[in-house]
Amino acid sequence: MLYGYARVSTIDQDPALQEKALRAAGCNIVRSEKVSGTRRDGRTELELLLAFIRPGDTLVVTRIDRLARSIKDLQDIMFTLKERGATFKATEQPVDTKSAAGKAFLDMLGVFAEFETNLRRERQLEGIAAAKARGVYKGRKSSIDPADIRRLHGEEKLGATAIARQLGIGRASVYRALTGDRT
Repeated sequence: MLYGYARVSTIDQDPALQEKALRAAGCNIVRSEKVSGTRRDGRTELELLLAFIRPGDTLVVTRIDRLARSIKDLQDIMFTLKERGATFKATEQPVDTKSAAGKAFLDMLGVFAEFETNLRRERQLEGIAAAKARGVYKGRKSSIDPADIRRLHGEEKLGATAIARQLGIGRASVYRALTGDRT
């Protein structure tokens, strides 16, 4: 049995092209999700496939970076597949874990996927540092209205825990709003 896995990173991206390619590759079941590939946690569709896959089955993706963006995650997924007697295949890259060459190429592609992620992170941090130096980067706008916190604290005499629970925020956010600390 061939199981397809499609993943895109952001809500505005569409996994339809990946899903179509996976169905064309013979996948009977295709699961997809919109979540970052840099970590495995929160990837419920992938976890479902890994829990369901049986000996002789194959997990299929279009490209390695759709499955994992770190060597550790890629190796953990491959270990799980091997443990379950399943194999892995990528439709757009010559990766098939049934052969030694396919396994070696898989590792090399995994290194490049992680490298690409690290480069993107470095560029982002450099851009933020440059914007801060110019005084144009102030961080994300606060989603919490400090006036609401002060009102709950002053008028309703609620403590930090009660305020945090009522507003659905962390206690540290309550304390920052009460002290005026913006760090």
